Amino acid sequence: MAVDAQEISVVVIGAGQAGLSASYFLRHYGVSHVVLDGAPEAGGAWQHRWPSLRLGKVHGIHDLPDFPLGKPDSERPASEVVSEYFAAFESAHSLPVIRPVRVTAVRENGDGRLLVVTDRGPWVARAVVNATGTWERPFWPHYPGQASFLGRQLHTAGYNGPEEMAGKRVVVVGGGASATQALAEISLVAATTTWVTRRPPVWREGPFKEQDGRAAVALVDERVRAGLPPISVVGVTGLGITPDVADARARGVMERLPMFSRVVPDGVEWADGRHVEADVILWATGFRAALDHLAPLRLRAPGGGILMDGTRVVVDPRVHLVGYGPSASTVGATRAGRAAAREVRDLLRKQAVSAA
Repeated sequence: MAVDAQEISVVVIGAGQAGLSASYFLRHYGVSHVVLDGAPEAGGAWQHRWPSLRLGKVHGIHDLPDFPLGKPDSERPASEVVSEYFAAFESAHSLPVIRPVRVTAVRENGDGRLLVVTDRGPWVARAVVNATGTWERPFWPHYPGQASFLGRQLHTAGYNGPEEMAGKRVVVVGGGASATQALAEISLVAATTTWVTRRPPVWREGPFKEQDGRAAVALVDERVRAGLPPISVVGVTGLGITPDVADARARGVMERLPMFSRVVPDGVEWADGRHVEADVILWATGFRAALDHLAPLRLRAPGGGILMDGTRVVVDPRVHLVGYGPSASTVGATRAGRAAAREVRDLLRKQAVSAA
């Protein structure tokens, strides 16, 4: 054990919805723990969303445990509303969140415990609940000629709103909610917009119901139980039609093209010779789970994912992943936090009995 390491029963990594939920229930069960959050402020990934993304445009925010969000102004930026909500939850329940703390590695401590290495000193814990989400790992696909493009390329992780696209010819790449949200507002100020996706979009008519979310979570859960990389919960539910998206569809903005075959200096091209000029390519191509700090534990299965049983990593029951796979959305995050806290409590009890 590192000489200066602090000892605790459980370390929760990340203070998004899943991490806060886990902390709440660990406190409820009387389990000593700390929450290490890499962000400068409360809000999880929501604090980074672009300002023009209003609360009324998002899929919906599910309540944290015993702390209703209520009905805030739907015209306020989602980043502000959710950050304030998370901060209020942390304060109301006196959750032991420390920030900013960047976790760089989790490895064996040599005595059955886990060593959590951070930029503010090490911790030693009997269990780790990982809730780092995906925001820090934006996915950039690679296409021939990408480096030759003379315009601007950015990922939605770096998108700040439609104003920066005014008068530009913009290609939006991606078939998820972020793509349609950005495309709808960019189309109001850009010179032209072109939407490209790998697969035709599947639109979800009507309101998003709780049972729909549960069904989607179950489908994603099947993959992680098989040790396969998770797919997006939103990818299973289909694309919601907000008023802005409905308006964009009516204006013909949401007519998609299949993926181009290459990027050229002044735009993109398809194998059939089609050419679209562009000043900006916006890659709305999603994110991957931010799990590099867990690499020393060798948790990945041959299929490329991490074999899971609920929130528990099958090959190492000391490690739980929340905000991963089926709980990587607000639909399943609170439930996952409760499940992880309960299992960790039971694990610590077994450890205590074995040591007696």
